[in-house]
Amino acid sequence: MGIKRHESNPIITCEDVNPSNEDFEIIGVFNPGAARYKGEIILAMRIAERFMDSGNDYIKVPVIDRQSGLLKILNVDKGDSRYDFSDSRVIKEKGSPYDFACLTSMSHIRLARSADGVNFKIDSRPFIYPGNEYESFGIEDPRITEIDGSYYITYSAVSPYGIVTGLAVTSDFKNCKKLGNIFGTENKDVVIFPEKINGRYFALNRPVSKSTGDPVIWISESDNLLYWGNHKVLACNRKGFWDSKKIGAGIPPVKTDEGWLELYHGVDEREHYSMGALLLDMNCPSKIIARSEKPLLKPQEDYETGGFFSNVIFPCGAVKRQKKLYIYYGISDNSIGLAVTSVEDILNTLV
Repeated sequence: MGIKRHESNPIITCEDVNPSNEDFEIIGVFNPGAARYKGEIILAMRIAERFMDSGNDYIKVPVIDRQSGLLKILNVDKGDSRYDFSDSRVIKEKGSPYDFACLTSMSHIRLARSADGVNFKIDSRPFIYPGNEYESFGIEDPRITEIDGSYYITYSAVSPYGIVTGLAVTSDFKNCKKLGNIFGTENKDVVIFPEKINGRYFALNRPVSKSTGDPVIWISESDNLLYWGNHKVLACNRKGFWDSKKIGAGIPPVKTDEGWLELYHGVDEREHYSMGALLLDMNCPSKIIARSEKPLLKPQEDYETGGFFSNVIFPCGAVKRQKKLYIYYGISDNSIGLAVTSVEDILNTLV
């Protein structure tokens, strides 16, 4: 099919972003939501930061104080036998029910702006910063949906309570209002459809049970974007396929003449993340018309097979530009890539 990685990939890397705090270093810029606004393409990027120097004896962990909403430092003793430090991304508490204590970095959402969709100017300050008890470990993986001139941003909020989905809204990408948590633990990969269908809003989401069941895509309904119900399973992982282990929604669905086009990520038994497509019925989006038998994009370039968490292609945003679909994807929890195709080319692979 005619999907091409841009020759400038990765189009945004850690070196392009200034840290939000002089004591921080950038360790990841990835998983960007995307939107068109006044002739520009806007990316809402996940920026992961950590303290530059934790010292030999302690790890400095950035967290948001649950009472004040302000940034504070936890000093975790590397010699404390209660904790497992083998994974640089997290500090695990040995013997706890879910084997988790805190992250070693904190993520926020930063904006990047471009006239051509390739060359971006990155804002110097965060656009959405963690600021309450549900965001105390950071906010991650934004998606943007425009509805009637308002841009709704879903994101994962991480805290000791688990991962919930937060919702924020902006009309100008200068000011932003948080609207609260719209899905509870453990739910993420939430994308909202860009218009009502039969008088209802719809969203795709991915709850993960701690007891039974695989991570699969659900679809939910709402009257007001804040309170969601009538939850149903939409699509499951498929044994023996490229999406055999787990799946999750990627970009907000794109309206086409054939139905709603959803680009999603799938994970195989090797923990490789690839991109595929679902085609959903225009008037009944809980009905799947077609689905990718093979991935549309899989890790194969050097910058995709390496990185902080290797072999990851994680689409979060797409915009139409000059009859092409610009797909922005996270690369290995490290940088941002761009792939260009047409809606028709993707639909042709699903027939």
